[in-house]
Amino acid sequence: MSTAAARLRVLHGRTTVDVDAARRAVTDLLAALGRDPASPHLADTPTRVARAYAELLTPREFNLTTFPNDEGYDELVLARDIPVQSLCEHHLLPFHGVAHVGYLPGERILGLSKLARVVELFARDLQVQERLTKQVADWLQDHLAPKGVGVVIEAEHLCMSLRGVRAAGARTVTSTLQGALREDPRSRQEFFALAGVQG
Repeated sequence: MSTAAARLRVLHGRTTVDVDAARRAVTDLLAALGRDPASPHLADTPTRVARAYAELLTPREFNLTTFPNDEGYDELVLARDIPVQSLCEHHLLPFHGVAHVGYLPGERILGLSKLARVVELFARDLQVQERLTKQVADWLQDHLAPKGVGVVIEAEHLCMSLRGVRAAGARTVTSTLQGALREDPRSRQEFFALAGVQG
C-alpha cells in the first residue's frame, strides 16, 4: 500500500490516520495478547482493523447549506433520533445511541441533513460523550448564529456494558443548551418535551 493511499485526510485540524503504522501496531498488539498474527485466521486482521479505525475516525466532508429565513420562522426546529456512533477515548471501545438536535432560527435556516452531518463530524473521533454534546452545540451556534441551540445525546458505552461494571443496557444522557433554549424556561421545556426527554 502506498503512503498516499495509507493516509486519510481528516477535517478540522485533526491529524491524519497512518494506516500502515496502525496495521503494524495491531500486529504488535495481537502478539502481545498471545496470538499469532501470521496464522491463517489473523493474517489479514491488522489491515482490516487499521482500515476500520481509519473509517471510524474520518468524518465525511460536507458543505454547510443554509437558507435565508425569509418567512421569519421563529419556532423550534428539531431532528430527533439521529444515530450516533463514536469511540471512547479511554478504552477505544464504541459507544452508540441517538442525538436530538434543535435550534431556534435566526436570520438563516439550515438544510436538515446537515444536523446529522454535524453530529457525525464530531462523533468520528476519539471522544467522551460530554465533549461531543458540547462540540455539536458550539458548532451550530458559531456557524448558524441561531437564537438558541439544544443538543441531547443518549448512548450506551461498551466500555461500561462489556467490561468493568458490565451494566448492559445502561444509557448515558448528556445535554447542552445555549441562548434562548437555556435562558427561557418555556423554550427549554419545549425542547426537552419534543426531544422526548425530561428536562
